[in-house]
Amino acid sequence: MPPEQPKPVSRRALRLSAVAIGAIAVAVVVSGVLARQSSDAKLREWTDTQAVLTVAVTQPSTKPSELTLTLPGRLEAYSRAAIFARVSGYLKSWNFDIGAPVKTGDLLAEIEAPDLDQQLLQARADLANSQAAAKLSAATLKRRQTLLTSNFVSLQEIDERSADLASKEAQVKAQQANVDRLQALAGFKSVTAPFDGVVTERNTDLGALISGGTGSGSPMFVVSEMKKLRVYVNVPQSYVASISMGGQANIVVPEFPTRTFPATVEASSQSVDIATGTTRIQLALDNSKGELKPGAYATVTLVLKRENPPLAIPSSALIFDKEGLRVAVVDGDSKIQFKSVTIARDLGREIEIATGLSPADRVVTTPPDGVVSGDPVKVAGAPQGNQPPPASTKTSER
Repeated sequence: MPPEQPKPVSRRALRLSAVAIGAIAVAVVVSGVLARQSSDAKLREWTDTQAVLTVAVTQPSTKPSELTLTLPGRLEAYSRAAIFARVSGYLKSWNFDIGAPVKTGDLLAEIEAPDLDQQLLQARADLANSQAAAKLSAATLKRRQTLLTSNFVSLQEIDERSADLASKEAQVKAQQANVDRLQALAGFKSVTAPFDGVVTERNTDLGALISGGTGSGSPMFVVSEMKKLRVYVNVPQSYVASISMGGQANIVVPEFPTRTFPATVEASSQSVDIATGTTRIQLALDNSKGELKPGAYATVTLVLKRENPPLAIPSSALIFDKEGLRVAVVDGDSKIQFKSVTIARDLGREIEIATGLSPADRVVTTPPDGVVSGDPVKVAGAPQGNQPPPASTKTSER
């Protein structure tokens, strides 16, 4: 049998095939155009999104109402007496060396003053002479008064004798005062301790020439009361108002690094040193065991009580420019705003802000360069409003 011949394709089928191919081509072109438009839209959206700055923000932290302030201080004896000689002479003897405890009135040293002794002898002789002259004048006046009734003497002579007696008695009083002065001065040949304490300095020795009454140069002795010490610390002006009289403090000294000694705020100078901007505060420290030494360096930790505790922000958030000291905050419309602030205390990584911020502010931790007020920003880690909605959980029915 001869092979079968293929049936010829009808023109209608060819037209239908051409239409189908054309439709498919149009669909491919349309889908390509739509895909490109969608890609371009997404690219524009991504570009716009990237153009908005992303910043990290933090809210100011509130510091406690009580905090501590550590400053260097100096220990001093509660009472300290630099003892100078009142009379001139030579040191005859001394009885207490440095570190020796003394009681009130203990004899520290004796001064030999021969010149003063001679002056006292002369003053006593002058006093005796004046007393004799006054006695003779009184006797003469008495005899003249007995002769007044017989008109043997005149009233003028009586007046002259009375005036002479008054002059002699005045000389007696002057000479007596001079004797008393020299006797009192001679009492200073014995140098005594003014109060209970410890001899912390001795700057003289046997036979040394003593210049009395000058109050200059090195003292003979220094006596210090060490059972109670004063602690002096210079507090910056901004913290003085937070320190109350009777407040507590802790003292640490280098020789006892692991121990703290309690002290009490006792007094304030009530003035600010214009050179340093500080106020001197005095604390009282019990030293009944004698462990601490006057003149020693100490670290003083004061307890501060503040009515309005400051807010703390990272130090990187500060901006200092021609507008002054400011911080950048993000407002409710996600835009940058600037606020002027004042610093209460610089803690290094943190800054305590005294004024200018509220606890609800969103502070930009590291403001970008060139950012200006009103710039829109995105907050890092915050959900964005232009996120696509989640896909529907409904499934179409078959």
